[in-house]
Amino acid sequence: MPATATRTAVACTGVTKFFGTGDTRVQVLRGVDVEVAAGEITLLVGPSGCGKTTLISIIAGLLEPSAGDVRIFDRRLGDLRGDALVAFRAETIGFVFQQYNLLPALTAAENASLPLLVQGVRRAEAVRTAREMLAAVGLGAKADARPAQLSGGQQQRVAIARALVHRPRLLVCDEPTAALDAESGRTVMELLRRVSVDADRAVIVVTHDSRVYGYGDRIIEMDDGRVTDVSVPLPTDSHIPAPETRR
Repeated sequence: MPATATRTAVACTGVTKFFGTGDTRVQVLRGVDVEVAAGEITLLVGPSGCGKTTLISIIAGLLEPSAGDVRIFDRRLGDLRGDALVAFRAETIGFVFQQYNLLPALTAAENASLPLLVQGVRRAEAVRTAREMLAAVGLGAKADARPAQLSGGQQQRVAIARALVHRPRLLVCDEPTAALDAESGRTVMELLRRVSVDADRAVIVVTHDSRVYGYGDRIIEMDDGRVTDVSVPLPTDSHIPAPETRR
């Protein structure tokens, strides 16, 4: 962990989530306590259905917990409602979806500009800023291409540019390398570290891809709605994909 990264970016305390009611009620999260440090890439791993996506959706303010407390850079999400929550999310949080969610009729630059347009930035300025972000992720030459003209790895980089264009302090990624080959996956993880992490920003990555474990600063393992372990990964040049447990 970098020496300057001392601040807690995300703190979850007793986070619980139920879906459904009555006989169909299912508990997905069971009192999750977890912290994510600024200046780090934190990987969230575990089997399908263990609650990873639910947890990051709560952290990103897309879902409300049934119980518990979530703080993002010392702001308690439970204190924010309606427009205040929308504004906080728009300013503070970027989200990278597994399936990219690019609009096929828009160019890469237009797709990447959408968070700024939502914030009321004028179109010309939003697209100009989006072009700069695409250049930062190595896609400056593809700014006018539409999604169908891009490879999977290139589409994922557009999705990352879109998530970063408004300079969020917290970036949340749901399986960003799942549909990519090994080389493209490494490129994405290197990109996340280069453009997303500094002493006052943080990245959370949900992943099943053990090939990228070494790109994290910390690995949080989940199972059955609980955090079961926190570990430090092996270096990226290791051929052993499993993390090494912190003592």
